[in-house]
Amino acid sequence: MKSKTLLGLRETSTLKEIKLSYKNLMKEWHPDKHKDDVEKATQISMQINEAYEIIMDYCDSYEYSFDEDSIKKATYTPQEWWYDKFGNR
Repeated sequence: MKSKTLLGLRETSTLKEIKLSYKNLMKEWHPDKHKDDVEKATQISMQINEAYEIIMDYCDSYEYSFDEDSIKKATYTPQEWWYDKFGNR
């Protein structure tokens, strides 16, 4: 199964969405919550961790930032840029 499919991500998922999906899936599949089938929950948790690591490694080595603040700054209007640099002066 592909990493983004396992984590339920879209092609255009933000870093925030990736982290939230990982967090929610780990809560859902934590072995402590599946006392009836600990082995299956452990296996799925390991797959989720591996998928998350693959995606985060890709994001870290990608040419452009996935950080939402960086994206917002890259698309500032001149007025937004001025306010960000100098405040309300």
